[in-house]
Amino acid sequence: MNSPDPQPIAQILTEALPYIRQYQGKTIVVKYGGNAMTDPELRTGFARDIILMKLVGMNPVVVHGGGPQISSTLKKIGKESTFVHGMRITDSETMDVVEMVLGGLVNKEIVNLINALGGRAVGLTGKDGNLIRARKLYVNRDDPVLDRPEIIDYGQVGEVDSIDPRIVQLLETQSFIPVIAPIGVGRDGLTYNINADLVAGKLAVTLRAEKLMLLTNTPGVLDHDGRLVAELNAGEIPALVKSGIIAGGMIPKVDCAMDAIQNGVGSSLILDGRVKHALLLELFTDSGIGTRIQA
Repeated sequence: MNSPDPQPIAQILTEALPYIRQYQGKTIVVKYGGNAMTDPELRTGFARDIILMKLVGMNPVVVHGGGPQISSTLKKIGKESTFVHGMRITDSETMDVVEMVLGGLVNKEIVNLINALGGRAVGLTGKDGNLIRARKLYVNRDDPVLDRPEIIDYGQVGEVDSIDPRIVQLLETQSFIPVIAPIGVGRDGLTYNINADLVAGKLAVTLRAEKLMLLTNTPGVLDHDGRLVAELNAGEIPALVKSGIIAGGMIPKVDCAMDAIQNGVGSSLILDGRVKHALLLELFTDSGIGTRIQA
């Protein structure tokens, strides 16, 4: 049997070395969601990527979603999921399920997988150590039928009011990998479900992260011909939204990424979580993948 050619392996390692040096000691916030969370092979690949990042001296912080898992659990207990403009109406009963699924089932599955593969992960929600203070989200939408904008109350859906990063920083100094469920507590004492992209972006700003990496189910931002837009400057984004190149669910992701870089994060990336080892390909290769958003 012929041995594999070692030269390509050596080339990969050589290419990765300057990036390992560049990011050593730096915090990388990763939003984990989409197919990368549900496909077994991708899940294992993601966990290995996070472990390798930690082993070479980076400080990865994982923020995860779990919308499909929430919908599935609600269906099992006979509760209908109600969405308005793509967002889930969350009453107190639904919030109990959200907290159980995100803070329990999904969070611990990720933690267990990382630990089983040799990492040291610790699961958190925004309730732990007062990590995430939330405020209730109201959305104003113009409706031509009404004389005034429609105010939509989504129930216990929130946005980030403030973040106290001390518990995350403590875990980083002890060589643990924080895995965070996007649940916060309001000043009213209620628990709120918060969009995971939003939590990841605000956390990246608070931690002064080097990178924010958002895993999604598309290659990144695509132009009118379906080709990947490899780099975007913040100033280009409003025109791309107006022209429809950035549309639908990509708008909040791009907004989150843009807000992060405008508030001190080194760079923001939107990556295809369906690509095995997407994180390593972006971090350690000259070409990278996905869309990079810079100031």
